[in-house]
Amino acid sequence: MKRLVILFSLFGFVIQTYSQEQKAPSPILFIYDASGSMWGQLDGKTKKEIASEVMSTTVNNLPENQHVGLIAYGHRTKGDCDDIEYMADITNTSKSKITETVKTINPLGKTPLARSATLAINSLKENNVKATIILVTDGIESCDGNLCDIVAQAKASGIDFKLHIVGFGLKENETEQLKCAADAGGGKYYDASNASALGEGLTEATSATVDKPEGNFSIYTTKNGEPVDAWVKATKAGTNETVDGSRTYRDSAWVHLPPGKYDIAIRPLEGSDIPGTSITVEMKEGETKHETISFDGGTLEVTATNNGEGWDAVVKMFDSNGKVASNTRTYGRSKTMEVPAGKYKVTFQGLVMKGVNTYFEIDNVEVKSNTTTPLTHNFDTGKVMVGVQTSSGELIDATVNFHEVDANKNVAASRTYTSSSSNPREFLLSTGTYKVKVVTLGVHKGKTETFTIEVKKGETVTKTITY
Repeated sequence: MKRLVILFSLFGFVIQTYSQEQKAPSPILFIYDASGSMWGQLDGKTKKEIASEVMSTTVNNLPENQHVGLIAYGHRTKGDCDDIEYMADITNTSKSKITETVKTINPLGKTPLARSATLAINSLKENNVKATIILVTDGIESCDGNLCDIVAQAKASGIDFKLHIVGFGLKENETEQLKCAADAGGGKYYDASNASALGEGLTEATSATVDKPEGNFSIYTTKNGEPVDAWVKATKAGTNETVDGSRTYRDSAWVHLPPGKYDIAIRPLEGSDIPGTSITVEMKEGETKHETISFDGGTLEVTATNNGEGWDAVVKMFDSNGKVASNTRTYGRSKTMEVPAGKYKVTFQGLVMKGVNTYFEIDNVEVKSNTTTPLTHNFDTGKVMVGVQTSSGELIDATVNFHEVDANKNVAASRTYTSSSSNPREFLLSTGTYKVKVVTLGVHKGKTETFTIEVKKGETVTKTITY
């Protein structure tokens, strides 16, 4: 790109021209799995469909001047370990060429990972170019090859590349060689069990390119002695200006920090309610640093019952500062909440039921690290059926109000209307003594009746008022 720079001064002007080429980022080369197993399904879609959609989104989000290459394997012949093809050269800048090609690929064959990597690496050597290689695979090596050895040997020979691997729908015992290869290639292994995780992995892989400076600060996160996935975000100290970010994927996450002072925010993932933390670090020229962050916590398993049967309730945990540490809804089942070890106030709010005893607090519930603590609360309720009708059986619309006698509090109100589905009207109330007031509406309005009723656990009382 040619630029003309004009410099003016008070005494005249000087015209200076210079040429500056806008440098494009190094190529990204995708190795795409088109083996027969891509017809397998996840969440009601084939892995081929999911991968095609996610790849399209990822590629379309790349910079306009990004060179993008594509190698596919297994798309032409069922049993051929050499069925590997360069679908788009690394000089390609057309995003649509990549996205349209991926859509039309028909998965058929085997999974020659080592041979595919060899083709990719050799093309970089022949063209004397460095690149980021991203392998997307839903299977392990099915031909005669050792991907980790191929990558390690290429690195040792001086070929400049970074290899990321995204395992799509793989089992835990299938990832060892892929993790080895990604590590040997200076990149990361991303485990993707669904479309969302595949998108996250590809997004991070395409941003952690061979052009990005090597990380000099690493974070490793644990929970109760086991590695845990976490987000890592580095900002300039005292500001919101992001410098770098990464994700641990239960491994070490690296970020690059130039000399200076930084705030590092670390937030655990995997559905935990354990809060994140932050540290402040200062980096000097040439330094490499590491921190291990522990998110030790325990689990509270809560169960709400009504008359001894599973019941829907909202359960909240409050820390010593009165802040909500975690909350859940039971839907009639036991639910777990993972929080830092400590003592909490726990509240149960029974749903659907009415009365003064639908809310309950328990103080000083202790949650210990790496331990599941069970906690159950039972609500006692009974049913009241209130109907209003004429002596001839005609249903009368009326308001019905319940006043809890001991608490001197109005707790429930509704209408009977003139439908058999609501007259008599059902009320689920906590046990106790209630004063009930019925006021007729509509053509029969103006009549009032008041009575007292006792609600007992598990019992149903029916009251029909006839005018």
